[in-house]
Amino acid sequence: MADLHALMAFAHRLADAAAEETLPLFRATLDIENKLDAGAFDPVTRADRNAEISIRKLIEAEYPDHAILGEEFGEKSGNEFCWVLDPIDGTRSFIAGMPCWGTLIALSQNGAPVLGVMDQPYVGERFCAIRGGPAENIRAGKSTKIETRACPSLNMATVATTAPELFTTPGSAQAWSEISRTAQLVRYGGDWYNYALLAAGFIDVVIEEGLQPYDIQALIPVVEQAGGVITDWQGGPAHAGGQALACGDPNLHAGLLALLP
Repeated sequence: MADLHALMAFAHRLADAAAEETLPLFRATLDIENKLDAGAFDPVTRADRNAEISIRKLIEAEYPDHAILGEEFGEKSGNEFCWVLDPIDGTRSFIAGMPCWGTLIALSQNGAPVLGVMDQPYVGERFCAIRGGPAENIRAGKSTKIETRACPSLNMATVATTAPELFTTPGSAQAWSEISRTAQLVRYGGDWYNYALLAAGFIDVVIEEGLQPYDIQALIPVVEQAGGVITDWQGGPAHAGGQALACGDPNLHAGLLALLP
């Protein structure tokens, strides 16, 4: 049986290594590449790439049999354990100088995430959890247990998504319109930080689509171990990416599923 505590300690080392690459380049002059064709924009910088290279080197040295899936350098095959990496989730925020970006590190076993780390080194916050353990926020070396909050009704909820224009599948824009009109408060942007704040009891609902596995897997253990629920829009596992619905209150989650296509 895997020692998840030892693996979490290693994941913290990975987050530290990524921060050594990202922090010196944050709010610095950078060349920005577009990974998409003309008319669309998916930026990447050497901070993204250098951070993932640094993480991969440590994994390959310490756990050479483990698989790796990263946003910038794809997949390396391995055993039932796979490190799922987004070196900078929120590259748009990164290049705009906004401290909403973060490094996401998950370890999955047979496809399901068993630990997650979400790190924002500029602000100095790190959210983490292992399967069966508490969700924690680490600041200045001090760990605090975090929990979601009760919110039984959508009209009492703070709801977040990265951007409403990302709802592109049939019926999704209409569903978002209805949900956002009913919610007490709606916030845009935030990227991964929305899920961390949900786990910490400040946001009640996060709804998104168009996700990749490396966008979501690190978030799942933190949300679930804090007391929340995170699934796809049909109520199934969210770790493959695509659509995601996260709720701090499981009772609210069941009602929102009925509103989504």
